[in-house]
Amino acid sequence: MGKDVIIACDFASKKDTLAFLDRFESVKPFVKIGMELFYAEGPQIVRDIRERGHQIFLDLKLHDIPTTVKKAMKVLSELDVNMCNLHAAGTRAMMEAALEGLTRADGTRPLLIAVTQLTSTTEERMQNELLITKPIAETVMHYAKNACDAGLDGVVCSPLEAGAVHSVCGDKFMTVTPGIRFAGGDVGDQARITTPAKAREIGSDYIVVGRPITAAEDPVAAYFTCVKDFVG
Repeated sequence: MGKDVIIACDFASKKDTLAFLDRFESVKPFVKIGMELFYAEGPQIVRDIRERGHQIFLDLKLHDIPTTVKKAMKVLSELDVNMCNLHAAGTRAMMEAALEGLTRADGTRPLLIAVTQLTSTTEERMQNELLITKPIAETVMHYAKNACDAGLDGVVCSPLEAGAVHSVCGDKFMTVTPGIRFAGGDVGDQARITTPAKAREIGSDYIVVGRPITAAEDPVAAYFTCVKDFVG
């Protein structure tokens, strides 16, 4: 499984997004389209970026009853993205339904991964606000095992948890990890973070990087630094 850096294109409009991507003349980076951009511009933004030659992780984190998620995934499958996701908290039944909806008539489908616990979630918040009394590390592994048993391709987790997920679910089970910051950088609203080099060492398969690249003075240079540190 090859490693890759995914740029989180968390912009408010198509104009801002394409202006950012125009700066990348020699490479077509893997990009993440999240809720803000998708809700602002609709499915067409996915088609537009796809036509430019980028791989796309559509980060909408579906979480609903199994039937609704299955129908939604069938629609998203037609956008021809490379990867999409849902919340593992929706249970195995929801994840299995999502997989069924995502699979096209010819048997092909995008990769499907499950969010375990958001990297902004601390153990204290999880226990006090969500009433999940198990340690966060144990909870993440349990959610990852459920996703694996449901037939998903991997999980979104903290880079600090990537190695443990592989030990529980196997090396072929993907770990997609946000919460990446350069050494000495601003942590923002993330709680469980590490650097690209450390994420590689721990065992992340993909890292999702937003502001350290998108808000950099030279985003292209920041991207290539990140690729060097993570991919080698």
